[in-house]
Parts: sequence; structure tokens; C-alpha cells
Amino acid sequence: MIQQLCRLRGMGVQSATVLVREAFVRRFANGKALGSYAGLTATPCNSGGVEREQGIGKAGNRRLRTAMAELAWLCLRCQPGAAQVTRFRERTGQTGRRVRKVMIVALARKLLIALWRFATVGVVPQGAAMEPAG
Repeated sequence: MIQQLCRLRGMGVQSATVLVREAFVRRFANGKALGSYAGLTATPCNSGGVEREQGIGKAGNRRLRTAMAELAWLCLRCQPGAAQVTRFRERTGQTGRRVRKVMIVALARKLLIALWRFATVGVVPQGAAMEPAG
């Protein structure tokens, strides 16, 4: 599984090992459960009739969350043709630093789910660049 992940451009052995050992060895019903386990989903704040989301909290696997944030930033450079990166660039455009930081967490969650599908089922992320076999 680690070797399979390392075939993706920008994915190193250390990052792949963290992903496999921290997340992919467990069974998850769906991508939402995986994102929640990693701590990359929003924290709800319900008070009376008002329902809001506060952003990510400190719940979840810290090692996995940190690795995914780093991989998301790296993905912007190494996977410019990937569908998630294209969407990130469209949404952020010329916005400020704060919006990019918020959106990188969304990219990290989507990237985690795409890598999970790639490692477990073999579905290559849309537009992902692979390293040549060798």
C-alpha cells in the first residue's frame, strides 16, 4: 500500500507511511467517517435556533491531520492538474491568506478521501500525475 501511494507525484515514503499506519489500516464506512477520524471536519456550534460551524477542532488524529495539511500544500505544487487543486485555485483566486488557509483544510480532507480510495480500492484521483514505473 505504501509503494502504491509513492507512485503519486509528490508523495514520499514518510508521508505514505503516516497515512497507512495512522488511517488506512482501519475500516471506515465512508469518506466522512475518515475525515472525522482525522479531525478535518467542521465542529458544529448549536445555540438555540442558530446552527453554525466553527472550523476544525482539536479532536481527531493530530499526526494524520498535520500530515494531510502538509500534503495539501505540497499537492498544489506537485499535482497542478488534479481536480481538487483546480477547484482550490478557482475558489481562492486572488483572495487573501486567511481564505487560502481555510480552503487548504478542505483540500486536505478531499485529498485524504481520494488517497484512501486510491490505496484501498485502486481508484486513481482525477487528474493525478503518477511517477514513471521504475
